[in-house]
Amino acid sequence: MKLFQQMLVAGASLSLLTPMVAQASDISIEEMNSYSRSSKRKSSRLDSKTFINTVSEDIANLKGSDDGLEVKQNNFEAGSFSETTTLDGALVFAATAIDGASKVDSTVNEALQTMYTYTMNLNTSFTGDDNLYVRLRTGNGKASNGAFYEKTAFYHTDTYSGGVDSLAVDKIWYTTPIGSSENWTATIGPKIENYYMYAAPVSIYRPGFHKAFKLGSLSGIMGASTATGVGIKYVGDNGFAFSSNVVSKGGDDASGFLTNEDENKWDTMLAYTQDQYHVSLSLSKQHEDWASFEYYATTAAHEVEEDSNANAYAARAYWRPQESGTAMPEISVGYDIISLEGQTGNSVKEASSYFVGLGWPDMFQDSDYIGLGFGQPLKVDETANGAAADDAGLDPFLWEASYSFKVNDSITMIPAIFGGTDIQSSTDQDIFGAALTTKFKF
Repeated sequence: MKLFQQMLVAGASLSLLTPMVAQASDISIEEMNSYSRSSKRKSSRLDSKTFINTVSEDIANLKGSDDGLEVKQNNFEAGSFSETTTLDGALVFAATAIDGASKVDSTVNEALQTMYTYTMNLNTSFTGDDNLYVRLRTGNGKASNGAFYEKTAFYHTDTYSGGVDSLAVDKIWYTTPIGSSENWTATIGPKIENYYMYAAPVSIYRPGFHKAFKLGSLSGIMGASTATGVGIKYVGDNGFAFSSNVVSKGGDDASGFLTNEDENKWDTMLAYTQDQYHVSLSLSKQHEDWASFEYYATTAAHEVEEDSNANAYAARAYWRPQESGTAMPEISVGYDIISLEGQTGNSVKEASSYFVGLGWPDMFQDSDYIGLGFGQPLKVDETANGAAADDAGLDPFLWEASYSFKVNDSITMIPAIFGGTDIQSSTDQDIFGAALTTKFKF
């Protein structure tokens, strides 16, 4: 079937699935702050009372049986499970077909394909001001020959990068105030990314398909990898905020934390945020071949040689009108530049990227959203020996347009179209795709 015939089939299929699911959850664009101990929405609470009634009935049945078993009910004391633990979750269904996908990756089929991602979020507070966060996740978007996992070209924003169909601990960290201050917090965890510890949300654009467009583009700085991390953050009452954090891949292996052999990334941000606008500048020190910026980069721009280090700089800003639902859009912009040391030959020495995201919330009904995002992935500006880079003849460009609307309080649907030109390493790598994403909150 042709591309749009396939998408019609996808829409019909998901419309049959939608009534069968009652509730759902998603991570907002401000996900770096979305797991605080605030009561932003209803969550399922797990505590001793969740189990006590069932336990009491089972004990009564056991006592009344003839098998002579004795069960002491007081073994199940109140508080045996934390009364401050909450659970919420999300399920994402997505379908897409991409014309030209095989030009980017010859193993990818251009036919209609589907994927899912299932997420469980556990939050526990011990003092009322701290938070222990654990995320369990599974999915099949990383399946081989799939159209959801090709970085820069077509990496879906909700794709799970872990094992296919394997539920695992995907994120885990602990956040607590520093001393008695309400402005300073510290975060530490064995599975975290830098951007969860940033001083402030840096973009209000909501990607409809491309994960590359999160956080004003996952480019020179914002691109990250899950590893051992620690950081501090200051959020002032006047809008100023500061953060500094490091993520280390050597922290959980023989390389060691922050050693010469450790692959790590140290990010520092200074931000100023008001109700209608935000500006921030960030510096990233990347050590020992760190190359997580491939989410939004040409192939030549993320070819990092052994023993290379890098300095990256990012500017982020957004502005929104006082009232939503008007012709005036929200605007999010991002610009990144990265400079690498230790490269040789015509390998990248310096590269840059830009991103623009336009958003129109509440246009036709409350909580709907029209999004238009576009930009140039990270491209080589200068090579180590001054020769032409491998992507010198490319004019890489990525774009998407989407419409997000709520079927009800728990179900959101996002039809989107997207495309790009000269995406990774060749001038014939042009794509056009369509997708339908359905998100369930529970």
